[in-house]
Amino acid sequence: MNAVPLPRGWLIPSRVQSIIDGASPPLRAGGKDLPIVNPTTEETLSVLREADAAEVEAAVVSARRAFDSGPWPRLSINERKDILYAIRDRIRVHAEELAWLECTGAGLPLMRVREQVQRAARAFEFFAETASTLHGETWTQTTGWLTYVTREPKGVAALIAPWNAPLALASMRIATCIPWGNTCVLKPSEYTPLSVLRLVEILHEAGLPPGVVNLVNGRGSATGVALVDHPGIDLVGFTGGTDTGRAIMTAAARRLVPAALELGGKSANIVCESADFERALDGSLVGIFANNGQQCLAGSRILVQRSIARKFIERFVARTQGIRVGDPLAPTTEVGPLAFEAHMQRVLAYTKVARDEGAQLLTGGRRAALERGWFVEPTAVLARSNEARVCQEEIFGPFATFVEFDTLDEAIALANRSKFGLASYVWSDDLGTAMRCSREIRAGTVWINTPMMRELRAPFGGYKESGIGRDGPAASVDFFTEQKATIIPIDPPPMHRFGA
Repeated sequence: MNAVPLPRGWLIPSRVQSIIDGASPPLRAGGKDLPIVNPTTEETLSVLREADAAEVEAAVVSARRAFDSGPWPRLSINERKDILYAIRDRIRVHAEELAWLECTGAGLPLMRVREQVQRAARAFEFFAETASTLHGETWTQTTGWLTYVTREPKGVAALIAPWNAPLALASMRIATCIPWGNTCVLKPSEYTPLSVLRLVEILHEAGLPPGVVNLVNGRGSATGVALVDHPGIDLVGFTGGTDTGRAIMTAAARRLVPAALELGGKSANIVCESADFERALDGSLVGIFANNGQQCLAGSRILVQRSIARKFIERFVARTQGIRVGDPLAPTTEVGPLAFEAHMQRVLAYTKVARDEGAQLLTGGRRAALERGWFVEPTAVLARSNEARVCQEEIFGPFATFVEFDTLDEAIALANRSKFGLASYVWSDDLGTAMRCSREIRAGTVWINTPMMRELRAPFGGYKESGIGRDGPAASVDFFTEQKATIIPIDPPPMHRFGA
């Protein structure tokens, strides 16, 4: 298969391989190839050579060597910052190419992907700046002693990124890891490797030393297991589904390796009668249908106060029926295809689940009437109870579930009646309502009168089954660095002289 030419000379490689020590290794005989399929056209774009245990071993050895004896951990912070800023700049130069690859390989709408590419560039800048402010502590309270505390990079990280926003989430995993001097092995999803492959190439083009970021590709059951179980891995960062996260944490625990997990969600989106109606409507649509509905922080469980529920749901359904579904590369497209066929079938199956539970199908629930592609009509249902499966299980698609409530106490109780706790949305112009929700909802992020906004300076992560640990400056320092105390006597202390 030859490389597929794209506009401006961009290329989709005929084969996606690992990048180890800054280059693709020779193909191993008898390796497994997996198709990379365009979710818009259902055409095979390329093939992915799955990294087996031997290739994972080579990647970990490269990262280990780069950490133990390579230049990266030993560079001054200014030297590391220069490279991280160069990465930022080069991502911006290649922004349209990266966006094209993300749209083509993952089916995400161009209007969304362009934002995510800029976010990726900003992440490298932000954590470079954060690393430059890293400082220690000095203790002199014990007379005659000086104790100072320094931070050091923790080692070699296994980083696993998902398929729903491959570029944004893989870049965040790398950008929170390497500024402190760590090295890593990154495994993206086997469904959406194209943009991440190009990202890792860009890192090296910007001057990142070989071995600092290695890339391996393949399924979680093969490549992922070999990576997490490898004895050369010092820590694990994972973004993805809760069931997979549970398996990763179990594997990491066997070797007492720390793991940071950003997992699933079934976030409540509370619309009160005191809300600005039009802003709440706009925000609720963004909260569930952005990114094709494939996001862990989606406001997929919409709780509406009964006094405004009929009007709100009618308007929501009318707007949903007007959503532009189609080619993700078209600048006007609002919802593109789901990432792969099996996931499309899983999302569609929840229409039957909803009906079997007595929910009312308000709109959608079918495969979109397009010539080809894994498109699902934007869907909304009215559930009979918050205990319904469509209210409790993460569907991870353009599928909104409505539940009505009467009082704020009831809304908060419903929001918390979930095994997840990643995020929540609250729409109300009443200050007391907003502050009560902020105080009482068990979620890592509470957005008040706004759809999703990521503040890099704040911690991001979830309660309960939505994850362990946080992303953010303070949390990343704690996870990716070790503290070391050095204790020095100012005056020689008296010591017992054994055997004298």
